Amino acid sequence: MPLPDESLYDSLETPPDNEKVDLVAEPDIQPPKIIVVDVKGAVLHPNVYTLQEGQRLIDAITAAGGYTADADSRLLNHAQRLTDEAVIYVPLVGEEVPIFESAPNEGEATSDSGSSLVNINSADESQLMTLTGIGPSKAAAIIKYRTEQGAFQTNEDLKKVSGIGDKTFEALSDAITVK
Repeated sequence: MPLPDESLYDSLETPPDNEKVDLVAEPDIQPPKIIVVDVKGAVLHPNVYTLQEGQRLIDAITAAGGYTADADSRLLNHAQRLTDEAVIYVPLVGEEVPIFESAPNEGEATSDSGSSLVNINSADESQLMTLTGIGPSKAAAIIKYRTEQGAFQTNEDLKKVSGIGDKTFEALSDAITVK
């Protein structure tokens, strides 16, 4: 069988030697940042888990195998974005939630007495109740507000929560942060 007289490449159209061809560079795609979280309490496999920045609390619970039958997850914000070195504690039904102290990160806000400020965007009910004038119902209202309305942008936004007026805010304003 005879070979064809022309190459397959001869039939392809190519730009003339003096024509400019624009090449589009791929944008630099950064791999997701790795974070480490500690999942404790009423989960099937309490442990330290490596996840990706941007994942949610529910992803950490799933990594830990899910809840035990006697877990009380009502006060957990499953949509909360995880941060590196976070502690996630799932209480048992009827259990008072312990407060886990962590060493302040560099640049973390502290009050004049040196104790850490309470972050009203991430504090759980028991942490909020350590604030002057905040009991169980106001702590629940704060959590409900930030779940429905989103994160507080300023400390003063706390006054938008039902039941927190100027006097309550003044009493706790030096003990809170939104960062």
